[in-house]
Amino acid sequence: MPIDPKRRGIAVRRGFTLAEATLATVLLGMAAAGVLLPFAGGATVQAEGVRRTLGTRLANDLIERIVSTPFDDIVDIYGTRIESQGQVQDASGTPYTDSMYADYSREARCEYVHVPPQSDDAQPGFVLAMVRVAHQGRNVATIYRLISKAVQ
Repeated sequence: MPIDPKRRGIAVRRGFTLAEATLATVLLGMAAAGVLLPFAGGATVQAEGVRRTLGTRLANDLIERIVSTPFDDIVDIYGTRIESQGQVQDASGTPYTDSMYADYSREARCEYVHVPPQSDDAQPGFVLAMVRVAHQGRNVATIYRLISKAVQ
């Protein structure tokens, strides 16, 4: 039985050529990238939020420790205090062992300040406390607090 030349062309052309398959793969890859990029961006934003939240918690913990210290001892104990990366300490002075704290460092600076109309000769009635927390060397939280002798 002879094969019709028109039909023979149809029978031979079932499937995709290599060029068509490559083009379909490229287009599918571009569409997938367009869908997945917002998810990757969202994960980055979420990770930054977690770092800032934990950094703020660490800063607040140290500020509260400073405020609860007797006024006359604040500058002596916390005048310049640096906890290097991986050495951030809890309230008992023990470094945190949880791995989520490993990339954090913390710094506290406290100094006596005079506020108007207080003269520079008078005994200072305030301490300015600053706590800064960094994650892998990048600042994530800073808290300032003015502590009054009269409040304690």
